[in-house]
Amino acid sequence: MDVLNGKWKIAIISSICYYNKRRFSDILNDVVGISNKMLSKELKELEINKLVKRTVLNTQPITVQYELTPHGLTLQTIISNLTEWGIAHRKEIVGE
Repeated sequence: MDVLNGKWKIAIISSICYYNKRRFSDILNDVVGISNKMLSKELKELEINKLVKRTVLNTQPITVQYELTPHGLTLQTIISNLTEWGIAHRKEIVGE
């Protein structure tokens, strides 16, 4: 749980997972409310934990792309299950 702690990591992983490879700015747009600084910090932590791979592309201007590692891809099932549980929980609480 320590690896996925905090408000943003699961949302970041979900963004990358859904699209396979994402640029920094794309993730920033997907994860509503996160700042540049916080996204950068969270991506570094995910990279240290070998969940995300960072690739610098030789473009002008330089583009940085992120993708899940094979180890990071193992989180797909967990995130999917959490999403399903969250939807069911909301229906239980709201009554819809």
